[in-house]
Formats: sequence, structure tokens, C-alpha cells
Amino acid sequence: MLSKLLFLLTLFISNTIQVITGFAGALLAMPPSIRLVGVEAAKPIVAIVSGASSVYVALRHWRDIDFRQLGKITLLMGAGLLVGIWLFDTLAFDLLLRLYGAVIILIALKKLFIHKEFKLPAAALYGCLFLAGLFHGMFISGGSFLVVYAVWAMPEKEKFRATVSAVWVILNSYLLYSHYRAGYFVPEVLGLLAASAIPFLLAVWLGSRLAKRISAQKFLLLTYILLLISGVIALV
Repeated sequence: MLSKLLFLLTLFISNTIQVITGFAGALLAMPPSIRLVGVEAAKPIVAIVSGASSVYVALRHWRDIDFRQLGKITLLMGAGLLVGIWLFDTLAFDLLLRLYGAVIILIALKKLFIHKEFKLPAAALYGCLFLAGLFHGMFISGGSFLVVYAVWAMPEKEKFRATVSAVWVILNSYLLYSHYRAGYFVPEVLGLLAASAIPFLLAVWLGSRLAKRISAQKFLLLTYILLLISGVIALV
């Protein structure tokens, strides 16, 4: 019972951040969720809940969506997504989880201590989109790699937030189909998914208000600290 309550708390915190920033929600949620309820429950629930927060942002700010970039991102991430799903079904789970945790830690440390942004060639930026899809297919967590490309392609805050949210809506819809085929939606998962509606609605309410009031710099600092903790949880 305690593990399920902690899981719901994890969803609330991660989706509050997701509503504010448009990314990082699933990246924060997955490592502790896997430890608390298992990967076969964590993947479909996190995909649905984080996808729902993305639906909210995308619909509310649909005029800000860059549809040209949306098509490009979805195509390249979609290719990586299919490879990621195949890797998750093929390779040892413990190996993938530790690789995942190491990547999260490296991302968090870079954001915390290396503030200089390096100018990447276009090929590398498109490669980041493929990697974003790859990690999203494995662990619903491609946000950090997508942001590398999106910050370069869409520097405007509202366009960035709306377009990235629309990407998650499209990709998570396919993931739900994949999870259904894999047999993840057993009665226990459906019950936990229903309970997740409460922290999700609270996160949307709180995130919408904080997005207008909190300092973006301070909030990102908190996000990266939480990412570091999340990566460590995946490794232990």
C-alpha cells in the first residue's frame, strides 16, 4: 500500500513539472515508479498520465504549435521509438535500467555544472531526435534528447512548450497500443491508473499556476536536482 501511495506522489510531482516545462515529467517519474510498482505497471500508467498532461498543454496552446517541426520531430523520433521498443523486448531489463539511470545522471550533472551550450551540427541534432525516440520507446523518457533539438529549432518558449507537448501526445498514443498488445493492462494496473487521476488533476491545477509565478531558472534547478536523484534510483 505504501509503495502505491509513493507512486501516486511521484506522479503528482513529475506531472506538475511536466505541465510547467512541457518535458521531464516521465524522465523524473519512471525510475522511482519502476522500483515502486514494477515496469509493466509503470510504463502504461506513466505514458497515459504524462500524455494526458501533454494533451492539456497542446490543446490549450494549439495556436503556438509549429506543425512543420512537429512533423519532422515525429518522423525521426518515431523511427527511434520502434527501435527502442524492440531493444526493451530483446535485451536484459537490468542492463537497460542501469544504462538508463547512467544517462539520466549524466544529463542532470551536465545541466547542473556545465552551463555552456555547445553548438551542434545539424546531423547531431537530428541524431538527438532519434535517441529521444529510442529512450522513449524503452522507458517513456526521451525528453532530454528532444530538448537539445527543440531549443535550437524553437527558441520561443510558448512554441517550444506547445510543440513538444503535441509530440508526446502522438508518440504516447502509439505506445499505448504497444502496451495493450504486450498485455500490460491487467485489472491491478487499471485500478492504479484510475487512482492516478487524482494526482494528475492536482498537478495540472498546481502546474498551471506555478508556470506564471515561479522563476524559470530556479524551477529548472530543482528539476535537474530531481533528475539526479531519479537517475540514482535507477542504478541502485
